[in-house]
Amino acid sequence: MNPDRLDLLHTVADTVAAAFAGVRDFGPSGLRDGQYALDLVADEAALGVLRRAGVGVLSEESGFEVGAAGTGEVVVIDPIDGSTNAARGVPWFATAQCLVDAHGPAAALVVNQASGVRYWAVRGEGAWCDGVRLQGSGCREVGESIVGLNGLPPRPLGYRQSRVFGAVALDLCLVAAGVLDGYVDCVDPPAHGVWDYLASVLICHEAGVVTTELHGDDLVTLDHTSRRTVLAAATPELLESLVAARRP
Repeated sequence: MNPDRLDLLHTVADTVAAAFAGVRDFGPSGLRDGQYALDLVADEAALGVLRRAGVGVLSEESGFEVGAAGTGEVVVIDPIDGSTNAARGVPWFATAQCLVDAHGPAAALVVNQASGVRYWAVRGEGAWCDGVRLQGSGCREVGESIVGLNGLPPRPLGYRQSRVFGAVALDLCLVAAGVLDGYVDCVDPPAHGVWDYLASVLICHEAGVVTTELHGDDLVTLDHTSRRTVLAAATPELLESLVAARRP
């Protein structure tokens, strides 16, 4: 991977932050359900940087674009993950990016745009938060675990406590950092696009955290229409328990 590509992701996040600072309209975009005007502002800012770099783009807001440079690299991006949080003033929303090359996810960056905290990873080089190396909690027992959720669980999942924060990219990074022991998506049918989770899945992998898709689908996809149900855990033992509890 070109070492400048992680710098590119940081530049995109900085550009989105500058654009977001000027947002005054926090209402719906009027184009599709669940999209806010701020999503469009963030997407336009990100696309400007990525197009100049010549990489392909898969964005939640604007779909897929082939890169002009012809490298085959694609940046999967959610310009604002947790845009409802952002619109309501909840300081838990992020710009999430994952650069995918011919070998799969190569570099990832998730930036909490409310606090400035940055999580990143490069394939084979570990995962980091503001310069501190990340490692999962090591929790093995579901009854001792504290897990993040998306949606309401269909039945008791056996965890000790749960948290619902509302931005999957950041939620998964908390598992990579050992703050949470696991993460369970409880929404049916599958609702997350690849832009929601792929950056954080690489960060989790590089932190030694395991991830899976509930239905056995590949988490790496460049299909804008595909949706996934993501789970993560500090250890394989905990993941096995969470998957078993989550399955119908």
